[in-house]
Amino acid sequence: MARVLVTRRLPDGGIDPLVEAGHELVTNDEDQPFTHAQLCAAVTDVDAVVCLLTDRVDDAVFAAGGDRLKVVANVAVGYDNIDVGAATAAGVAVCNTPGVLDETTADLAFLLVLAASRLASTAEADLRSGRWHGWGINQYLGRDVHGATLGVIGYGRIGQAVARRATGFGMDVLHHTRHDTGVPGWTDDLDDLLARSDAVTLHVPLNDETRHLIDARRLALMKPTAVLVNTARGPVVDEDALAAALEADQIFAAGIDVYEREPEVHPRLLAAPRTVLLPHVGSASTQTRTRMAQLACEGVVAVLAGKRPPNLVYAG
Repeated sequence: MARVLVTRRLPDGGIDPLVEAGHELVTNDEDQPFTHAQLCAAVTDVDAVVCLLTDRVDDAVFAAGGDRLKVVANVAVGYDNIDVGAATAAGVAVCNTPGVLDETTADLAFLLVLAASRLASTAEADLRSGRWHGWGINQYLGRDVHGATLGVIGYGRIGQAVARRATGFGMDVLHHTRHDTGVPGWTDDLDDLLARSDAVTLHVPLNDETRHLIDARRLALMKPTAVLVNTARGPVVDEDALAAALEADQIFAAGIDVYEREPEVHPRLLAAPRTVLLPHVGSASTQTRTRMAQLACEGVVAVLAGKRPPNLVYAG
């Protein structure tokens, strides 16, 4: 029996694989994010960690875990909160949760395409505040989604799932990746995709190459009628530049679910016109979040049993 640290309370049923395997659980009863110091202290006598994207797992954490720590499983697809290089040096396996949240996140991304294009948040805010005084033919004039061109940046499982939804709305779909996908609509020129698209949706991992991928220069390439959607990672977009583009009517609208310094949201973005802002809920359905937790725990169980799980990022 191993000791497994679970850094936050997971959805009901999420830790079942650990319980069924008979492992001892070390839980965070307060259900508040550990500080970095608290996390370092908590890993000193455990064999595994199930963590969330809000937990920074770096060389200090691996050093605190010592030789006993064998695996860290992130309840997320992205793992930019985990220093994989430090994990490699420490011989600690890293797991994530690919596949199970693709369709749910794609639903949310397309919701943002629709809501931002049709100014849904602006219209609802006016109605709720009493600023709406009756129907008018020139009120809340958004942009049609059907028949428009969607640009998908990053064409992994989630990007492809969004593209499928777009075709159901009669949209033309372009996509950009570093390598030719062999799928119609691929373009190797990101700037060209931005210039041609009526809506752009981001589905890239966060790394040094994608940090501020969408900056002031690239926002200036977009149509003044275009919509930008980000459900990937906050730092992929320069929030200050995005707010400036919205304020200057350089682009039409934006739908954002992730932020550069979560849970902080840039004040200019909060005040910017024609925005739909959500609190990082891309995978937030009961079924999906539960399955994500289970998959992360299954990865831990497999590694501790000397097996190689399918959700392994690094083998340790």
